[in-house]
Parts: sequence; structure tokens; C-alpha cells
Amino acid sequence: MKLNVKSIFFVIVAVALIMLQPSCKKDKILTTGGVLTFSTDTLAFDTVFTAAGSYTSGLLIYNTQSQEIVLSSVQLKNGANSYFHLNVNGFEGNNIPNLKIPAHDSIYVFATVNINPTDTLTPFLVTDELVATLNGKQFSVPFTAYGQNAHYIISDSIYSNTTWLTDKPYVVMHSCVVGPRAKLNIPHGCKVYMHQDARFFVYGEFNVGQDNKTERDSVVFQGDRLDRAYFGYIGYPGEWGGIYLVPGGLGNIKDAVIKNCGGSTRYYNYGIPSAAIEVDTAALLVIKNSTVKNSIGYGILSMQGNVVATNCLVHTTGAQALAVIKGGFDSITNCTFANYGSGAISHATNGTVAILNYFNNGDGTWNPGDLYAVLTNCIVYGTLDSGETICDSLKGATATLKFNNCLLNMGTRIEPFVQMNNCIISQAPTFKFDPLFVNTSVGDFHLQSSSPALGKGVSVPGVTNDLDGNMRPGSAVDIGCYQRQ
Repeated sequence: MKLNVKSIFFVIVAVALIMLQPSCKKDKILTTGGVLTFSTDTLAFDTVFTAAGSYTSGLLIYNTQSQEIVLSSVQLKNGANSYFHLNVNGFEGNNIPNLKIPAHDSIYVFATVNINPTDTLTPFLVTDELVATLNGKQFSVPFTAYGQNAHYIISDSIYSNTTWLTDKPYVVMHSCVVGPRAKLNIPHGCKVYMHQDARFFVYGEFNVGQDNKTERDSVVFQGDRLDRAYFGYIGYPGEWGGIYLVPGGLGNIKDAVIKNCGGSTRYYNYGIPSAAIEVDTAALLVIKNSTVKNSIGYGILSMQGNVVATNCLVHTTGAQALAVIKGGFDSITNCTFANYGSGAISHATNGTVAILNYFNNGDGTWNPGDLYAVLTNCIVYGTLDSGETICDSLKGATATLKFNNCLLNMGTRIEPFVQMNNCIISQAPTFKFDPLFVNTSVGDFHLQSSSPALGKGVSVPGVTNDLDGNMRPGSAVDIGCYQRQ
């Protein structure tokens, strides 16, 4: 059978069309929509650096579609300022454009981090974000690595007696649980940096500054965001959780500074209120010569717990600086509680100190608890027109509250269960007995030379020094945490 030229031409065209059909289908690119998936939800560089060096890890970006895709870019959010460096399918750089991924295929992303662990300007936790853009939509994966050389506590539980060192800072991520019958000892000079989701949970003993050193080298608890100066939020409240003494827990805290805390965190079934320190039922907090400041929630919150506080300053809190709820047994001596607000914390509704023998359940019911509290040589002051000292009791539990030689900002009504002994009452509407702090806007709560609190306190056995370590006289003791020199 012979084929003429015309027939041969049609055969060649038909074969060509058949051969072209699959290749056209294969080359079709997805131009709208689409999704990307990654081989991990976080690229974590788990090596703790002890010397200058680098570490490389990697992930895969998957194209699960039946069409080829083109990524307009794969980049690091921090760009050229990142601690991380990318290599994507052989292309180096922190912003790589026009990357093709065939249908049902993937590409490799390798990331290297370079850190000098002795550089104190490096954050403790170095972070960035890989961003891949497909058809105008961004898909991202966080990068995390350890920065400075430090002791890292990551969701750790302590079940035996443990003493932390002072050679390097401690960085707590997620939580640190002090188990029953265990003691965590944190000595003078130890610096503790808390990640945003971090909190101490104390079932056993939490001992801070109990190493009998004579020098006043404070133990500082603060957030781990050392780059706050760059963002303009130095000393930002709520950077981390706080210290939670669970029912029966014991906290012995001396010479500590606890700041920029009160953030909400969760632990198992606990929904913890926002507080720098919470003392739960039958737990005991003994705190001396310490400062709690800039908490987005409460300063010290006692929920039917027991608080013994001496020479302490609690100021600039979103809720009460001291809240004693549902009773408890409390002895507060030569402490200053002050709230004047700040650029980040509003002081508009909550008083500075609240002492109640009940807990309001919020549904029209209350849970009472026996209350016995004594405040001696204390200042409670702030800017509220309605007063800063809230005292209330309900039937169903006992209530005894004594103020001895205190300077108090409060409303016009004093409840019958409250005993006032030699107190200075700065009462609405005149509030004529301002304690005259040196400079509340910068957190200086020393007393001016004309303060009405000078020499109006009473000598208390064992309280021989003030918060600065200065001697208090045997008589003419100043009210508050500072003795004017």
C-alpha cells in the first residue's frame, strides 16, 4: 500500500500532536491558589553553643499539587540582618526568587546559623522566619536557635535538691517545676531570664538569696528579650509569667528583683491569673528586701495563702500590687505598695492593695476564708480618687485586719473589722498626706525630706535595715521600705 505525500503529512502531524499532548500537560503551571507544606513546623537548632561556630539544619518544601508551581520568593523575614543564612536547592542568599517545584515534588532548604556565644548583645533565643510565597500567599516556618552561652532550662522538672550556679545566666523556656520534697536554691548573683511562656511552679521549696552572703547582690528575674531597646519597649510588662506557689508550696525569697512579668501562661489544667507571684491555698511566701515591679497583672496575689513580707517595694502593676483574697495569715512589715501607672500600664480602676476574707465566684456566690493580717510601717498610695486601700469581709469566716503605723490612701469608709493604730490616713476627697516620693515617674520611691512618713514608724524586732541595706534607728523609724539617710 502506497501513501501519497498528503497522507504522509497528516500522519506526521497526528504523531506530533500525540507526542505534544503529555508534554503540554506536564508543563502547565499553577498560577492561582495552591498550598505549600513543610517537613517540620519549626526548624530548631538544638545545639547549645559553647564556642564560636556554626550549625546547619534543613527542611523540605513540598508541592502536593498535580501541577508545577513557581515560588516567587523564598526568604528570611529578617533579611540581611538575620543570624541565619539560606541555601535553597543550591542557590545561596536570604531572598531567592522564582523557584520551581514540579508536581508532587519538593525542594531542599538548608539553613546555617552563626553565633558568637560570648557576645552579650546576642539574644538568648535567636529567632527568624522562613517565608515562601506562592501566587501571592505566604507560608512560613519559624527558626529558633540558642544565642548566648547560658544554662537553658526547657520544660524542666526538679525532683531533688538543686543549686544553680552563677557562672552563666539561666534561661527558662516553657516552665520550671520544683517537685514535692525538692528544693531549688538560687544564690545571690544569679541572673535568670524567662521566655514569654515561662513560669516557675513550686510544689516543694523555692529558695532565692538564702546563701547567707552579706553583700547585696540581687537575684534578678526578667524577660529574655534583650533586644527591647531596638523595638523601643525597654521594661515592657508581661514579658513572662511569674512564680506560682501551688497549694502547700514554700517560697523563701530574699534580695530579689522580679520585673516585667505577669503574663498569662498555662500549665496542665492550671489557668494561672496574671501575677508576678501567686501564693495559693496554704502555701507560704517569705519575701524580704525585694522589689516586684512592672507586672501587667498583680504584684503579689495570695489566694488563701500566707505571706510574710519585709522591706519590699511593689509598684507599677496592672491589678493590685498586693491582693489578699479569701483570707489567709499575713504579716507585712516596712513595705511600700505604690501605683501611679506608666506608658504601658494603666492605673484607672484597681486599687493598690485589696484585703478580703472571701473570693467572688463571679456568679453571685462567694467563698469565704478566715483572715488574719497585720500591716506595720507600710505605705499604700496611688492616684485613684476613690482611694487605694480596699478592705472588705463577709459572714461565714473570721476577719481581723490591723494597720500599725501605716500611711494609707483610702476611701471615706473604714470597715468595722479594720483596726487602725497610729496610722496616717490620706483620705478622699482631699488626700492631704501625700508620702512625697522622690520621683514616681522613674520608679524612685525613696522619701523626700518633708515626707509625713519620716519618723512615724515603730521599731520592729529583727527589722534593722531597709531595702537599700541602710540601718534603721531604734526609734524614729520611717514608714515604708526606705529609711531616709
